[in-house]
This record gives sequence, structure tokens and C-alpha cells, in this order.
Amino acid sequence: MITKIKNLINEYRSNHKYIKSKLHEVQLQNKELEWAHIFHDSIRGKEWLEELPLNVGRWAGNYSFFYILNRILNDFQPKAILDLGLGESSKFISAFLNNQLLESLHTIVEQDADWVANFQKTNSLSQRSKIVCCPLVTTEVNGFLSNVYKDFNTKIIDKFDLIIVDGPFGSDRFSRYDVVSLIERMEATDEFIILIDDTHRKGEQDTLHDIICKLKVKKLAFSIGQYHGTKSNTIIATKKYKLATSL
Repeated sequence: MITKIKNLINEYRSNHKYIKSKLHEVQLQNKELEWAHIFHDSIRGKEWLEELPLNVGRWAGNYSFFYILNRILNDFQPKAILDLGLGESSKFISAFLNNQLLESLHTIVEQDADWVANFQKTNSLSQRSKIVCCPLVTTEVNGFLSNVYKDFNTKIIDKFDLIIVDGPFGSDRFSRYDVVSLIERMEATDEFIILIDDTHRKGEQDTLHDIICKLKVKKLAFSIGQYHGTKSNTIIATKKYKLATSL
């Protein structure tokens, strides 16, 4: 009898955990639908964005990501953009360069030369969008293995006022850590926005933590904004771009 009661209790706990997990999933999906409406409202009147063939979600950014990206590009008009990972965000930024950001430069870092060739067969980027191919390598970060771009620090030497972190392939811990080397080069007078995708994951949370620590050491004043749908996105912005954290 006692064994039967224990089994029933364990079954109840398991079912409760499952139901709770499913309810959370439904809440996130509902939030994502809300972000989809907000995003489409935010690009209304810009035919060049409304007609842009954009694949949202899955490996690409979700609707909260593209809403934030749209607002940053529209409201703050960055002049030098670094885009880690060739894909939907690259198409989106390139459309802005061709139609609104007529003096801005866009550097894309991509790990896979085959993907670059395949992408270019069906997509046309702005003449001011430059692709830099940095193959994927594995390095040790704080005792964990992490995927990073080979020769990133020698190929990417400029300063940027918008950095989008959506590549390379994610790692379980200290994911997409190349951005930290950019922070190490920054000076107290630099002004910038960093948009990090997938910060619901532990690996990206590790990297976000280290970015914050290094900015504090450099005494760089900054603000943080977080946006949640089916995935989470985080903005880190210096004083000049503080409003980007509350879009």
C-alpha cells in the first residue's frame, strides 16, 4: 500500500511538472504572437521592409529580435554595424542600407563559406554590406569548450556602434564569446549598442555576465534591456543609446 501511494505521488508530481512546462510554453508562444503584431505595426509604411522575404524564428531571430533591430536601425541610425552570423538579420540590415541608412557600413562575420555561396545565390546584399569569412574553431573559455571565429581579432579591427551577436553556432557554456574581445578593446568614451540573441540559454548568459563584468571594470556606463518571446534577446547600451533598452 505504501509503495502504491508513493508511486501515485511521484506520478502526480511528474504530471504537475509536465503541465507547468506546457503552460509556460503556451505563454511564450502567446507572447511571440504579440511581438509579431508589434513588429508588423513597427514596419508599416515601409514597403521595402513589408515586401522583404524574411524567415523569422527557428535558427533566425524571433519577432522580438526583429522588432528591436528595426527600432534600433530606425531610431538611432548606426553608422558602423557588426553582424555576427550571416542570415535573416543581414538581409534586414542590408535593406536599411539601401533605403534609409545611406552612409552606414555593414560588416558580416560568417563561419561557413558554403553557406555564404548558397546565401548569395538567392539574396542580394547592399554594396556597403561586406562578408568576412572566419571558420569555426573550438577554444577553452573559463574551463569550458566554446565555438569561436578563427582569426576574429585580426580580421575585425574596426569600432562599431551596433554589434549584433547571433553567431557562431551556440555553445553549452560561454557561447558566442568573440564579442568579449571587442569589449576588451573599448575605451571609456566609446558609445555603442550590443544586441544579443538567445539569452534564454545558459551559454549566452555566461557571455552576457562576462560582458557586464568587463564593462564595469572599464567604468563604462551602460544600461540593459531584456525582451522575451519564444526566445530572449538582451540589449546592452551605453549612455548615448540608453533609450534602446526600453523600446
